[in-house]
Amino acid sequence: MSQQPDTVVEGPTTAHDAARLVSFGLRARLVPARDPDYRDLVRRYLREAEFAALTRAIAAGLGLVVLDVSERAGLVPAGAEDSAFAVRIGDYARRAGGEHRAADRLLHALAQLAVAALAYPRPADLADASYVGRVSVHGVDAFVRESCRLLAERTADDDLNVDPPVDAPQLEAAWRLYARRASTGTTRDARRLAGSTTGIIARAMNFLAESGCLVSVGDEAGGTYRTTPRYQVQIRELAADAAFEELLALGVVTVTDGAGSVRVLVDEPALLEAMPAGEATDV
Repeated sequence: MSQQPDTVVEGPTTAHDAARLVSFGLRARLVPARDPDYRDLVRRYLREAEFAALTRAIAAGLGLVVLDVSERAGLVPAGAEDSAFAVRIGDYARRAGGEHRAADRLLHALAQLAVAALAYPRPADLADASYVGRVSVHGVDAFVRESCRLLAERTADDDLNVDPPVDAPQLEAAWRLYARRASTGTTRDARRLAGSTTGIIARAMNFLAESGCLVSVGDEAGGTYRTTPRYQVQIRELAADAAFEELLALGVVTVTDGAGSVRVLVDEPALLEAMPAGEATDV
């Protein structure tokens, strides 16, 4: 059965309010709890079907898709493929220091994927609106390097032991690049080396913080962040991606307690140094 198009209402005041709601959603770090006008418009969206339809129509005209609207996250938009609001990996990598190097673009994409997988390691985490994930730069780097090891084992029996073809799964095409790249390094003025894997991950997390997806909570482990409701909504969309599913299927992420904190494992015992019972290390 064909789906009927949204019915929208007309009127300058209503259209103005709907456009304001979209504009609020484009302010990545703003949440309804911090702005009463934003909160009222979100409640109107949730209460009035016609106002919601008009808001989605205005967003679509701007090249945006409304992923979700809630009092916690506000209006969460995403740029359509041909939208001026879409962030492409090439543009992101250049902004993050990857310039035009294809290898760096691939590593930046892998870093974003790994942050998402560690932030929400279980399907239930994406379904629970109250769930808050915690990730760190060093934790993500350890996670990806363990994934590299598992992928290396998966391809160890290849006769020629060459890089996988272009039609191979995305992660198997990337793990060799990541494994060969230095984890750390500093410049002459003691800044973190941008091309190291921890440098790439730090830039990925800074980008997510600027986009309202992560919030910095400290400098531990190279930089530690918590997730936001906005990020949770966006990762629900990413969770359908084959590369995301493949990364989780490697079994690197292990839940250590009911709060959803995670630990990166290498073999047995854990990669991280043994700690007293009950003191799991968050990443």
